[in-house]
Amino acid sequence: MGNDNTIRWGIVGAGRIARRFADGLAHVPGTVLAGVWSRRAESAGALAAPFGARAFEHFDALLGEVDAVYIATHQDSHPEYALRAFAAGKPVLCEKPAAVNARALQTMIDAARASKRLFMEAMKPPFYPLYTQLRAHLAADPIGDIGLVRAGCSIANVPATHPSFSMDIGGGALLDIGIYEAFLAVDWLGEALDVQTIGRIGATGVDTFASLNVRHERGISQLFCGLDLQGRGDALIAGTGGTVTIHENWWNPARATIMYLDGRKVELDAPFEGGGLNYETAHFCELLRAGAIESPVMSHATSMRMIAITDAARRDLGVRFPFETE
Repeated sequence: MGNDNTIRWGIVGAGRIARRFADGLAHVPGTVLAGVWSRRAESAGALAAPFGARAFEHFDALLGEVDAVYIATHQDSHPEYALRAFAAGKPVLCEKPAAVNARALQTMIDAARASKRLFMEAMKPPFYPLYTQLRAHLAADPIGDIGLVRAGCSIANVPATHPSFSMDIGGGALLDIGIYEAFLAVDWLGEALDVQTIGRIGATGVDTFASLNVRHERGISQLFCGLDLQGRGDALIAGTGGTVTIHENWWNPARATIMYLDGRKVELDAPFEGGGLNYETAHFCELLRAGAIESPVMSHATSMRMIAITDAARRDLGVRFPFETE
């Protein structure tokens, strides 16, 4: 960081999510996009130019000129870039899913801790104003013991050429969409103890739809994700004294309705600015300036609990990527 405490960000990858992250920096004070690297030099240049950033020819050269790294490549390559960043002493914010399985994720966590560098999976919902407002409200006026989370998303018009359909890069509905639902479940109910999954496998070998019933430490979650049906929706959090509905799209939360057994109804309305990625980025920057190496909101344990659910679901469905080893 410079003398003015400005955090110089470097982006690895130059796709749509990378552009959304870059746009979001305008809503995060004390940050600047300093560089972009992609395997496709032309794409890196196109992303860097509007922000006055530098397009780097080599990944290691980017690492030498930035304070923090945002990894926005396909998930099969996340561990490689994260490990190289940690070796160079750089903190990492990694797009979800941070890795395709628990073994790869644990390798990233171990490397981050060994290098004493901040590492966080970029799971955006908990940092939105609505979600933090909901947490505060339920702490003050609870709905009793929470024992059920129901959530899902399915997108019917995903192009056949989309990376989600690729076995070679770790695609599929569970990792590309279901990881969001896994977050919501473990955030409110804790670690998964048992996962039961039914679903469909598509022509390319990835899961195109999955329905999960999960038993957790503190309750049960019912989750779904898909690439061949249209099922954008809300999320339900149920307790012994009431329910919370996070209205669609729940993963970009802006409105929630709380219904209590005594008849009370509370509406929460918290619009978000930017594309939403700016909130997780601002949190990461606060941690970085404080010298932290782990987020108390999106902890390493939470990431491990999320990926454990998708690992178990993929085992049930028989989905194994060609690059995965025993």
